[in-house]
Amino acid sequence: MVVKNFKESRETIDLKQIDIANEFNVSNTTVSGWETGKDTIPIRRLISYANKHNFSLDYLFGITKQNSAYYPLKINLAILASNLKTLRKANHYTQLQLAKKLNTHQASYSHYENGTYIIPTAFIYGLISLYKPFSIDKLFGRQRK
Repeated sequence: MVVKNFKESRETIDLKQIDIANEFNVSNTTVSGWETGKDTIPIRRLISYANKHNFSLDYLFGITKQNSAYYPLKINLAILASNLKTLRKANHYTQLQLAKKLNTHQASYSHYENGTYIIPTAFIYGLISLYKPFSIDKLFGRQRK
């Protein structure tokens, strides 16, 4: 799955794939995989990239066409969990229904709503397709400048 504006954002700030590879201590092949969709960039790494280079998650995922200014995000699993639960209930899904739509088990999904684990990038893609309008920055509790 491609983070739609990851490559564009990198080019905008005049970074090469090798620069990103060095930043995250991964190979150029890994960064290339993130840009082509062969590999999925872990959400923690994407958040780190967004924080360091001042990109909104919504822009990186292609939800918005223009970047917005946000304060750096510190991952807070309790906020994420609460927002996931609120979003699910506002869209009239049970955990089981949502888990099926995300192609996972209800028990697995409940870990995200309980704040046990961070939701994976792949499931965020699923939420983007299910929820309209949707903001990843808001989901994580990121504040606009």
